[in-house]
Amino acid sequence: MPQAATEPQGEWVLEKCENRRFPYRLQVFRGDKRWFTLRVQDRWPAANRNIFCMRELDDAPPDTDDPLDEVERVAILAIQARGPRVSLILDRPRYKRCDFLFLVKPYKGRPGRNYEQIYWMTQAGMTQQRSKARLVSTRTTHDFVVKIASDERYPWRFPGTETERGRLPVGDYALVDADSTVAVVERKTLQNLLAEFGVMTALHEKLLDLANHEQHAFVVEAPYEDFLDPKKTRPYSAAFCAAAIGQLYATHPRLRLVFCSNRKTANEWARNFFAAVWKARTEREASRVAEHQAPWELES
Repeated sequence: MPQAATEPQGEWVLEKCENRRFPYRLQVFRGDKRWFTLRVQDRWPAANRNIFCMRELDDAPPDTDDPLDEVERVAILAIQARGPRVSLILDRPRYKRCDFLFLVKPYKGRPGRNYEQIYWMTQAGMTQQRSKARLVSTRTTHDFVVKIASDERYPWRFPGTETERGRLPVGDYALVDADSTVAVVERKTLQNLLAEFGVMTALHEKLLDLANHEQHAFVVEAPYEDFLDPKKTRPYSAAFCAAAIGQLYATHPRLRLVFCSNRKTANEWARNFFAAVWKARTEREASRVAEHQAPWELES
């Protein structure tokens, strides 16, 4: 059975110490293994402020003059790593969401030598720093490859991107890197999905296979309200269609089901989805340090 969404993924342990510059030590456990340990300057970032942190390594000699008193121990409900950033959701009503940004920067004039900067930030602090990232433009050229199922008669277009035809084990479009599949998209028109409702068992099997890929989407070229219009859902009633779609969400909680207004919008959504997945993958690989580990994994 799938795990409950609220099942803890780790533990957050904050301790008080005597160091004036870094008066707290924060340990983050993933499962039963310590993930990373930081010396931090406060119990929680104040509004509109980030906290500078210093990593504490396992092989560092113990400081006998620095007694530690536990301040809090909280379960971690969710953990996500994206490139140099780690996001955590704590099991408490307030002060529950935060990010850690691990940056590895080169020393000026010292080739091959790097140093680390770590920042602890909250949602309030992040909203004060507007992202400089730009949305993907329709004129952007990408270096990834989209594989289109050979049985797609009138396929979507991916301008600025290399495409190829071939057999796909699941989905109609796949973002590929050599022989590996990075993301998959299943495409449906309103009439396609109505036809699938007639063989729900087969549809559930297809969606189970699709959702088995971490990056996936089931994209419908019609708005949800079309399935509530009895003139458009014949031979099914609008009530039947609403119940069927609800069943898809309930049976496949990991499924990314996307309703778009038309074919053009669905095509644009899929193109930007692939671009975002590829960018995140590229940034994650670029953030690897010499030991082939992400910055927060330096501690063993």
